[in-house]
Amino acid sequence: MFDLESIIQEAWADPVRLTQPPYQEAIEQVIADLDEGRLRCAAPGPDGNWIVQEWVKKAILLYFRLRKAEPITAGSLRFRDKIPLKTKYPTDVRIVPPGVVRYGSYVAPGVVVMPAYVNIGAYVGEGTMIDTWATIGSCAQIGKGVHISGGVGIGGVLEPPQARPVIIEDGAFVGSRCIIVEGVQVGEKAIIGAGTILTASMPIIDVTQEKPVEYRGYVPARAVVISGMREKVFSAGRYGVPCALIIGWRRSEHDDKLALNAFLRDLDVPV
Repeated sequence: MFDLESIIQEAWADPVRLTQPPYQEAIEQVIADLDEGRLRCAAPGPDGNWIVQEWVKKAILLYFRLRKAEPITAGSLRFRDKIPLKTKYPTDVRIVPPGVVRYGSYVAPGVVVMPAYVNIGAYVGEGTMIDTWATIGSCAQIGKGVHISGGVGIGGVLEPPQARPVIIEDGAFVGSRCIIVEGVQVGEKAIIGAGTILTASMPIIDVTQEKPVEYRGYVPARAVVISGMREKVFSAGRYGVPCALIIGWRRSEHDDKLALNAFLRDLDVPV
């Protein structure tokens, strides 16, 4: 692994090396390892904090330089792209036509991809549902048992290589038409209400206590989040600007589906 990383770093520092077979083979190996889940663009470290594998993201960017656009056939569908479609899946993965999973991304056993899109470098954990017209951007890290509802946009974070990708941890629920971008991290079993937009700079405010607590780029585990507005003073007057609000906390008894549905109804959380 150390040798592979060193070769990628050398090619990144001196792109002329891309004409040489050892560097081409190293890049192809990294993408193959991503495709089969042996490598990840980011992964939790021993302390639980996520570590970005910058050199792996560099290998993806170098892969684009190596590839040329060529025809791709999928049944009666015709495409033209630099990156082929994924062909290796665990036997119990479902990809519903015309769902697209790009080569160099990994989907674990039990994953269901409705007519949705999973980009290169992404990792999707066991038993996760990617619902209709959802997009999983490049290098996004999606945990086990996550529900990505219809029309959700999970942003890709490929450049700069050191930037953290979007991370959705185990058991989280992302409601319809949410947009999560710029390396935002959603903690385990958090619930993001329908239509919520989360960016690295957007305030995520816990309003469940006497005094608000503000987060940026991070949704704590088991938080229940909806879109909100807060007043801001500008030269031209006072206007509402978008934010996100933590309005409740999911408890262990809410892990049952019926109990969770009742809990969300009580909070008036759209999903």
